[in-house]
This record gives sequence, C-alpha cells and structure tokens, in this order.
Amino acid sequence: MERIVIGNTGLDVYRMGLGGIPIQRVGEAQAVETVRHAVERGVDFIDTSRMYTNSEHRIGLALQGLRKPVIVASKTPSRTHDGVLSDLEESLRQLRRGTIDIYQLHLVRDDADYEKAVAPGGALDALREARDAGKIGHIGITTHSLDLAERIIDEALFETIMVCFSFLEPDAETRVFPKAREKGVGVIAMKSFSGGVIERADLALKYALSRPDVVLIPGVEDTEKFDKNWAVFRNGDYTLTEADKKDIESIRESFDKNFCRRCDYCQPCTEGISIQTVLGIPSAVNRFGPAILEKDFFAHAIELARNCSECEECVERCPYDLPIPELIRENLAWLDERMSIDES
Repeated sequence: MERIVIGNTGLDVYRMGLGGIPIQRVGEAQAVETVRHAVERGVDFIDTSRMYTNSEHRIGLALQGLRKPVIVASKTPSRTHDGVLSDLEESLRQLRRGTIDIYQLHLVRDDADYEKAVAPGGALDALREARDAGKIGHIGITTHSLDLAERIIDEALFETIMVCFSFLEPDAETRVFPKAREKGVGVIAMKSFSGGVIERADLALKYALSRPDVVLIPGVEDTEKFDKNWAVFRNGDYTLTEADKKDIESIRESFDKNFCRRCDYCQPCTEGISIQTVLGIPSAVNRFGPAILEKDFFAHAIELARNCSECEECVERCPYDLPIPELIRENLAWLDERMSIDES
C-alpha cells in the first residue's frame, strides 16, 4: 500500500486515512468500533475538527489503549488568538492526547477571512505559539476556494492545506497540487465523494488515488463501508478503465447544472445569502445529521434564503450557469419536507 510524506512535515502515512464526520451520526459504540477497526486494518492518519460535535471525543476513546501510532489532525473555526488556544485545549482534552500532529484553521472562506487569521496577534500567531510549546506538531489550513488556496501556498505561512478534490471538483489537480509540491506544502484532499453526492465510492476513490502526492480522508460510519473503501486502496491499481471514464462522464453530466462547486464566484448576494451553504443543505444533513441545522451560520443562511429576491445577479456570475434561485427554492422545499417528516 502506498505511503506518502505530507509535504515538508516529515509525517509519513498511508495515502488514505479516515475522516471524522460520519461517526457523529451513529451511536458512540458503533463510532468507536469503526475507528478502532480502521486503525487495526492499517489506517494511520485521522482527521477531525472542533466543529464536528462529538467526533474528537469518539476518536479519543477509540485510540485509547492502541499501541499503534496514529497521526491525528484536528481543526479550529476560530480566527482569534485566544479562541484558537481555547479550542486547542478542548481538542487535546477530547482526543486524550498531549500533542495534536496537525492543527488547522477550519474553512477559511475568502481573502478577508484569511487576512484576519494571519494578522499579527491573531489565529496564526496562536498556532505558532502552540507549536513552540509542543502542543501541536504542524500548522495547517482548510479552504473551499481554489483562488485562496493558490494565495495561501504562495505565501507559505502554513505547512499543510486541505482542499476539495473529486471528479466533480477536479480543478485542484492543476491549480493546487503542482504549486504545493513545488513549495513543499502537504495537501490533504477532502470530499472525495463531493459531500456524499457521488454514490460510486469505488469509482471516486480510484479517481482521487490515481492522482499522486495527496492524502485522502474518506469518512465512514461503519466497518462494512470502511472495508469496501480500504479494499480499493489496498488493491493498488487505480487505473481508470474506459468503462470507468464513461461512468465518470455520465455522473458529471447528471450533476452539471445542479451541483454547487463552492467557488463563491456568485457572491456577493444582494440579500446576503450564503449561496453555497443553502445549496449544500441536503449534503450537510446527510453527512452531519439534522443537528447541523441548529448551528448559527446554517440557521442564518436559511433565514436569509427565504427572502431570496430572485434578482439573478448570482446566475450571471456563476461560471457553471447554475439556475441558483431555482436551486435555492428546491433546497428549501427539501428542507421543509425533511423537517416535517422528522417532526411527525
């Protein structure tokens, strides 16, 4: 099975790790069993976040008593010095570790968000202090914006970067991977299944694994799904057959006019709507469970979306020609139906 050193960090891991999102939506015993099973089968890199409700806690429980070393990465949504350090202490407590190997700024959205994080006395300085104190090993960042990812790599303030990469979102391969390789920045590829949209897990993993120099972190909530994914990785042959390529094109065509790539070129919205958040409602609920809707940023986005004026300025900006107002209506209708079923 193929291994990789993550950028210039010196961290040597298998190219496929485990993501910590799906274990939130099952019982604790099953979650712990899934993580332990994955590690026992070979996984030596696990990614989670402060934002993933009980994920850190469950991973911490699962890793207790295991003799095998596992590289653990987590994240903070904070952009302030004190907020980052507070989140880090809680992450250490929940994960039951003295050091977290990679601690990342979670979901840095745009230039303004990034500039706040790297400003003197801010989040980046807190991460550096924590690294100097031995509480974290390496400093990372995550973003959905490839424009921002290119800037981040050019400025070389972070040791790792996490970006979306799948056959529905392939552009990181040309825009991010070569630049990161040149700069020695480690790349962690998230959303191999595009947030659960791609149902052919085997095909999605073969595609992502066929691109070198990146670590994948597909998440699962049970041992059966893990074993199927791990079998694809263990096979070692990620060559896409002609049938595979035809299937990929067919799936791409089916999502061509209704899948948001999270590029945010549609912004700013005249009503202040976070369009990518609203268009991602079904995926978020399916991945995190309905509790995600209670988060302030989701609740606020949904409230604003109900006042969409359908001015269509977003449609004019969208490089994929998505019918955004129509998709907003469809997603809100899906949400209302889902909530009605849950309440009955």
